[in-house]
Amino acid sequence: MVECADGTYYTGYTSDLGKRLKRHNDGLASKYTRGRLPVTLVWKKEYQQFKSAFKTELVIKNLTRMQKEALVRGKRLDKVLSDAGVKRK
Repeated sequence: MVECADGTYYTGYTSDLGKRLKRHNDGLASKYTRGRLPVTLVWKKEYQQFKSAFKTELVIKNLTRMQKEALVRGKRLDKVLSDAGVKRK
């Protein structure tokens, strides 16, 4: 998850975090971040399986700003989801 210059958060997944972050800041990665540069990495979680990363991305995109801020402050993802009433398999 990155924080944009306007204070909003953008969540995505990638197989190469450094390259993706550079592409965002070069204005080449997504339309959303293109007009909100620069972006700063504020939270990450590594997965071995693409499917798990994709599922987590969808869940995080549906969290409230306060829940995303809890992740940024260091609260564990499973705790944030539990507090939000999100059940995961």
